[in-house]
Amino acid sequence: MPKIYLILLLAVLAETIGTSALQASQQFTRLVPSVLVVLGYGVSFWLLSLTLKTLPVGIVYALWSGLGIVLIAIIGYLVFGQKLDWPAVFGIAMILCGIVVINLFSKASGH
Repeated sequence: MPKIYLILLLAVLAETIGTSALQASQQFTRLVPSVLVVLGYGVSFWLLSLTLKTLPVGIVYALWSGLGIVLIAIIGYLVFGQKLDWPAVFGIAMILCGIVVINLFSKASGH
């Protein structure tokens, strides 16, 4: 895996932590999750900015947001007990398919 994709994956993980903490912060009424929101998003955007030196913003954002959506849906289900219906699961599967298409076939993705 090229280093730039590792940085992008770390950005996704930081954003996922921030978004999960946002749910746990209970509208910023709990200190520790609220701090994690700010740190998670701050680190995520900083790492995201590093990827833009190499990859186009459209590709970076598609991968960052797509992977984030998938991970947050999984965390929402496993940690917060949020249920997904079949149309939601199908839509998330389509997002994953889009990520695969970008990485396998798009020349803009740096391959």
